[in-house]
This record gives sequence, structure tokens and C-alpha cells, in this order.
Amino acid sequence: MSLAFAPEAFAPPATNVSRAGCLRRIGAPAAGVRDSRRVRIVPRYGGHPADAEVRFAWTGAAGAPTVIVQGGISADRDACASAEHAIHGWWERVVGAGLAIDLEQVRVLAIDWLDARDLGAPSVSSEDQADVLAALLDELGIARCAAFIGASYGAMVGLAFASRHPERAGRLVALAGAHRPHPFATAQRAVQRGIVRLGLANGCVDDALSLARQLALTTYRSGEEIGRRFAGGAEWRDGSFRWPVQDWLDLHGRRFVARCGARRYLALSESIDLHDIDPGSVRVPAMLIGFTSDRLVPLADLCELQQRLAAPASLEVVESPYGHDGFLKEHERLAPLLREVLQDCGA
Repeated sequence: MSLAFAPEAFAPPATNVSRAGCLRRIGAPAAGVRDSRRVRIVPRYGGHPADAEVRFAWTGAAGAPTVIVQGGISADRDACASAEHAIHGWWERVVGAGLAIDLEQVRVLAIDWLDARDLGAPSVSSEDQADVLAALLDELGIARCAAFIGASYGAMVGLAFASRHPERAGRLVALAGAHRPHPFATAQRAVQRGIVRLGLANGCVDDALSLARQLALTTYRSGEEIGRRFAGGAEWRDGSFRWPVQDWLDLHGRRFVARCGARRYLALSESIDLHDIDPGSVRVPAMLIGFTSDRLVPLADLCELQQRLAAPASLEVVESPYGHDGFLKEHERLAPLLREVLQDCGA
């Protein structure tokens, strides 16, 4: 259901042209670019200019409007598979030819998140990530992206981008992310970071990082969904009782350890809790999307954000048992919302 008023229609942005000067008709798929660029920003907590290497993917129809797409702290630049990266992306059911974010109609730009060490700073902020994206647009010769679509931490960075660089985006879509973290969510992440720091101090960092990720998973999903999937009783295995949910947790813990270092995790987790954007500074038309069972980003926070934004905004509430992970699971229900936004901004 939609709350409050919907954004008005806005004129489509000018066609984006890369420095390579290559234009193709919209609808002709392109393999895209998976590369890196060196950019300079002034980190919020650094106090002096810093040069950083930003890894990006820019995939879709060359000459089509560019759409920035960013996910949570465990997401990377590969929202979908491409000719340059054949592995499935983190938003494979949403980004692709003929899908909600249609790579035959738009060109998707995404980055790997930077951490504090990348910037030579004590901490990294959502504003830093936003400034890195703006600097990358300059490097690629993109004056303005048609839309910024961010989920979870990506929604936080999208709000920071809209606040600091309002002229660089036609529309903002923020899924499961608000202007500030909720104290309940901060409490959960503080415990997770404490587990990782304990592991670093005691030489068992992989085990600690896995446990922190497992604890995080219990907050991403709703109790309803976990109860439905793992209702079975314990079984005796390898000298102890095991419950069905433990295999799921262990699997995801191991996968996370394989792709994310402990210090990077600490920096990005902390960055979420440092996030604090004044909604009144956001002057880009927005669609906010929340999920009824999301304990990390409650609907009350999104209602407050919608009311305080300085541009037209709608709030779309999706009934879902998947909690904060609704943006990953409810692709069929998100598709018409995303298509509506991209159509309105001419993408």
C-alpha cells in the first residue's frame, strides 16, 4: 500500500555519454565495464583529502540513462552477472535484461564499498561513500544519473547522496533504509562487532566473524519466517544435539568469512551506526520502501523520514515475512514499484 502522496512526474535527464564517446541505441545490450578509478574526496572523519581506488561495474545498454544500484554492506559492485563477471550477482532477480531494472533500457553503475583503510581514515561514513560515487560519476563523464536505487546500507548512502549531490540524481529509491539507525539495530550490531573484536584479540577471528554473521542473520529475517522453515526438533550429531536452524546459520557464516575480512566488516558495520542525515537536506524526489516485519528499519522511522523530506516522497509498505531481507526476497512485488520509478524519470 502507498502512504501519503506520490512523487510528481519529472522531466527525463539528458542521455549519459561515457568518455569513450560510444553511443548505442537504447535496447541494444552491452557487456559494460568492470574496472577501477582513482578518486579524491575529503573523508568525514579524516580531515584531509584522500585518494582512493574505487572498484566499479557499469553494465547495460551503452548510451542509456545510468542508474546507481547499491546494496547492503555484504553486497558488492556485481548486482548481476555480466560478460566480465559470470558469477550470479546479489540482486540477480531484479537487475538484468527484461527485469525490473532492465539492462536493455538502462545502464547500472555500482561500486564495491570502501572501508576506513581505503580512505586512510579512522572511520568511513555513508557521506564518504556518496562522495566517492559522485567523484566516480565525474570520472566516467556522467553529469546526472536517472535514479539512485539503494537497499539497506545502500539506501543510507542514497540518502547521503541526495543530500550532498541533489543535482546528480533524478530520483531516489530507498529500500529498508532510513535517515538514521534505530537503537535496537545499533545494539545488535554493537554485539556483533564485540564478537569480532574478541576474535581478533584471541586469534580466532574466522570463528568470531562467522558467529557475528550468524547473529546478524537472526535480525535480518523475521521470527515467523525462521519458525516456518526450521520447526523441526534436535538430532544427535557428532557428539552433541543439533537443531535444523544451526546448519543454515553455519553455512551462511562460512560463506561470509570467505568473502569479507574482519576489519572491513567492523568498518562497514560501524558506518551504519554513524549514519545520520537531516531529511530536510534531501531535495530529490523519493520513493521509500519498507517491509512490515523489518525489525532493523521499523516503518515508524520511514514514516518520519517521509514526512520530513524536502522533496515529494511516497512510502510503499510491502507485507512480507522476510524481515529486513525483504528487498532480496520480494522481487516480484518490488518489480512494479521499481519499473514505475524508472518510467517516471525517463529511464
